[in-house]
Amino acid sequence: MTKGIVFDIKKFSIHDGPGIRTTVFFKGCPLSCWWCHNPESQASEPELVFWESRCIRCGACLEVCAQGAISWDGDVVSTDRERCTLCGDCVQVCYAEAREIAGQEMTVAQVMTEIERDIPFYDESDGGVTFSGGEPLLQQNFLLALLRACKEKEIHTALDTCGSAPWKTLDDIREHVDLFLYDLKLMDDAKHRKFAGVSNKLILANLQALSLRGHDIILRVPIIPGINNDNENIRQIGTFAAALPHLNQVDILPYHHAAVEKYRRLKKVYGLPETRPPSDERMAKIAQILEEFGLQVKIGG
Repeated sequence: MTKGIVFDIKKFSIHDGPGIRTTVFFKGCPLSCWWCHNPESQASEPELVFWESRCIRCGACLEVCAQGAISWDGDVVSTDRERCTLCGDCVQVCYAEAREIAGQEMTVAQVMTEIERDIPFYDESDGGVTFSGGEPLLQQNFLLALLRACKEKEIHTALDTCGSAPWKTLDDIREHVDLFLYDLKLMDDAKHRKFAGVSNKLILANLQALSLRGHDIILRVPIIPGINNDNENIRQIGTFAAALPHLNQVDILPYHHAAVEKYRRLKKVYGLPETRPPSDERMAKIAQILEEFGLQVKIGG
């Protein structure tokens, strides 16, 4: 049985492609974007999530932890993540649901069971399934098996991808994808390395290759103040996108800092603590700049 690591399955999504959709979130990503709003998606393996605000200091987790990874000084409950083996025992006994494991191994059949429950909603809304993450291409065999299973059920498929994968990986799965939601952050390679952790050369090359082959693509550009919202980067994106032979539209997505609390629960450092969302006026101006290149632009996903 083909298996993969999934950290969430969201029902009734309306921002991950057309119609009502089920979004399956894969764990693991080759990028490390400073603004990532799904920090639990970055690591490939499961992780412990601790909701300190929910903890009632009952001590049940301390008693059950065989590794002695949990400590309590009378006020603060701490977990030594180096000693923690992610056995899940503390999650099972946490009455307040303050502890959980982000990421679980699932078979294709298990995921398809969740997907197929929503088929009536897909049929009514011209919706379907979106595979997101993290980066689904990191789990190529699992993704391909799910795409094929969806095709057998005549379910519309979308792939939300950063495009940072060998072309062969995309080439192997592309005929099973109805719509690509393709992320593009920065055109300058040095800045992309700094703020996303990898070069953008492969990302841009794969986007061009998909477009040349006539695939349906929606380009998704997160707008991050102070990083990629300057006119120069926006115009460079406009020039590149306008030269693509096949592109459905460009979605510009305003930055938000709703994920700050997620970083705390994972004991990770958030890279943009002072950054605020762009104004409606700035988003409208960015849309105007891109539209001058003849692109169809939508604000928001």
